[in-house]
Amino acid sequence: MPSWVRQRGQRPQRPQRPQPLRALATSAASIALPLLTALAIGLAAPPARAQGTGPDGSPPKVLRFALRVAETGFDPARVSDLYSRMITPHIFEGLYTYDQLARPARMKPLTAAALPEVSDDYRTWTVRLRPGIFFADDPAFQGRPRELVAQDYVYAIKRFADPAVVSPSWSEIEELGLLGLAEYRTEVRKRGVPFDYDHPIEGLRALDRYTLQFRVKETRPRLMETFAQSDLYGAVAREVIDAYPGQSAAHPVGTGPFVLTQWRRSSRMVLERNPQYRPRFYDQEVQPAPEDADGQALVARLKGRRLPMIDRVEISVIEETQPRWLSFLNGEFNFIERVPEDFITQAMPNGKLAPNLAKQGMKAYRVTATDVMFTVFNMEDPVVGGYTPDKVALRRAIGLALDVNRELSVARRGQGYVAQSLYMPNTTGFDPAFKSENGDFDPARAKALLDLYGYVDKDGDGWRDQPDGRPLVLESLTTPEAFQRQIDEIYQKNLAAIGLRINFKTGKWPENLKAMRAGRFSIWSLATSGSKPDGQDSLGRLYSGQINGQNYARFTLPALDKLYQQVSHLPDGPERAAVFLETKRISAAYMPYKYRLHRYITDIARPEIIGYRRSPFWLNWWEYVDIAADGASPSATPPAGASPASVASSSALSR
Repeated sequence: MPSWVRQRGQRPQRPQRPQPLRALATSAASIALPLLTALAIGLAAPPARAQGTGPDGSPPKVLRFALRVAETGFDPARVSDLYSRMITPHIFEGLYTYDQLARPARMKPLTAAALPEVSDDYRTWTVRLRPGIFFADDPAFQGRPRELVAQDYVYAIKRFADPAVVSPSWSEIEELGLLGLAEYRTEVRKRGVPFDYDHPIEGLRALDRYTLQFRVKETRPRLMETFAQSDLYGAVAREVIDAYPGQSAAHPVGTGPFVLTQWRRSSRMVLERNPQYRPRFYDQEVQPAPEDADGQALVARLKGRRLPMIDRVEISVIEETQPRWLSFLNGEFNFIERVPEDFITQAMPNGKLAPNLAKQGMKAYRVTATDVMFTVFNMEDPVVGGYTPDKVALRRAIGLALDVNRELSVARRGQGYVAQSLYMPNTTGFDPAFKSENGDFDPARAKALLDLYGYVDKDGDGWRDQPDGRPLVLESLTTPEAFQRQIDEIYQKNLAAIGLRINFKTGKWPENLKAMRAGRFSIWSLATSGSKPDGQDSLGRLYSGQINGQNYARFTLPALDKLYQQVSHLPDGPERAAVFLETKRISAAYMPYKYRLHRYITDIARPEIIGYRRSPFWLNWWEYVDIAADGASPSATPPAGASPASVASSSALSR
């Protein structure tokens, strides 16, 4: 049983209800013009406080950094990319979250009043909300404070089932088996009628104003890990969705610590402290291990500080690595999220922060990422897809031909290591001792496989043809930046060495993502990051029930589906570990994905940023950092496992 589950019968002491926050009364006339202006330029209405000052009139504390890939929007039910999901958990809040300093990860209540009450068979989960939590002010609420209630989570989760929303995460919710939800979705689709959000769902109910109950068909020991993902499953107010039809991606309103005040698509985002955010204090929200000296030092330093501690976050989008790195060096940003690999030797020579950066008081944080980079093959594609021996041989030959170590040494400057399976570090299912063909580079074996199954040069042009004599030309999606071109050139040469041609179809990352989700692709290379501690998310990429969701390869195999169901219901232990092992073998045998590498990630912060620590998989951290008013923080101590000279994942897609 997970340590964070509270069994039925262990009732918590009922918390005192906080006094409601008072909001300024706003007339319809006073909100109309700001609202129309915001809608006209695609922005959220700004908070009442002036942007040029902190809450006490002091200069604002501003976190500034750049994303390497453009966001796609901020509607939790519609996003799947890492870059949008880095924003949404700061606006929306799930029932649970993770302790920012605890390692290993420890789940804790966020909007819930306590840990869930769970039936002995793990099929009924009851969660009580903390009263007195309010949504950020928005004209949709007509000038009245809007309290968070259990029905908001019911509504938010139902949105994933609404066919009109076309949620990429529906398959994750469907797989949970909430009683009646999938059946109602099927009925709606069959009848061609709108989704009725008032239709009762047996497995998803608000028992009263503050009590939420989940009932599932089968045992789900890890159910609440799903709803601890604030980036996807945070509470949404129905009034907001109704007030801005078709604009949910541009008008996010949640209960979280920040509100979106500016958005220029694929260019710039500004979020400001939510002035209605409830009292939360740093030392009450974190509990580092006793032996974590640096974590304990952060608690002592930030004790009593109310969250969030900063006033504003300004985010740009700079896809090319050199401008992003130079912008940080020039002081345009005070934080760089993921130092570009092609500049890592400048930033961290011999694994230590460069002397010129150290003299400025900068701090580097290097971790083993909970991610995996892979090449995905569309199993429905006529060239590389299919389950016959010749198609399997082609994919395996491509996998054997790819020199991942060269990608790591030349393009990524050693910032990672070769992957052996689909499972990510820091999650169950990952075994650092496991070895498979997935990690092999063997051009001779690749050629032998192609020869054996008839992929030979039949017309004498120097390139292999298909077994039936038709030309064999591979096609892969790619993105236009210089860094990706380095990787494409490596693999183009690798494949040419075994007689295979490949053409690259260049497009922006969001457009490629749409094409992949629709099945309009043959091959693409990308990455995914873990979003919870369990490895079943990774296995979802092979489960047929996740096609159009996490199963990007559109892979279908009954034997694998059966194993996926077993993993869903088994408790953690040797039996479940054995099932994970079998799935690794099946994945390597059929090769719907070539899992290439796991990355090391290095972030660098300027001296004024205090308290940063990269999490293994959760994405909300802005509320836990402070910015020194004098622009320097000589006494700040980098967290353990993330110092300049040390090395410390539903999955989010990234580049």
